[in-house]
Amino acid sequence: MRPMSNILTIKRADMPYKPKRSCYHPRCNKLIRLGEVYCDEHQKQYEKDRGTSTQRGYGSRWRKARRLFLNENPLCALCPQPATVVDHKVPHRGNEELFWDESNWQSLCTKCHNRKTMKEKRGIA
Repeated sequence: MRPMSNILTIKRADMPYKPKRSCYHPRCNKLIRLGEVYCDEHQKQYEKDRGTSTQRGYGSRWRKARRLFLNENPLCALCPQPATVVDHKVPHRGNEELFWDESNWQSLCTKCHNRKTMKEKRGIA
């Protein structure tokens, strides 16, 4: 009789990989692993175009304002979980006035924020 560890190793080795899917960049058909968004070429382009968080306005001033806002609004606006993210209700898209407008801010947990962001990116919300 074989030890259990060998059986598990054999079963894992025989399991198929999850199917790959296309890069999210328009008209790119390169296949990428599940969990990735862009192929290597477009990932580099996206990172270059996007800039650092500080270049996008999320520097020390934002971190301080975020911390104060989360202290005043500790629960997620969409569920009863503790909030970890300050979200812009309407995406600011670089508009500094909208970025700093506190009436456009809401506290969200990471799960709700990720769900909201994906809906926005896909044009659902």
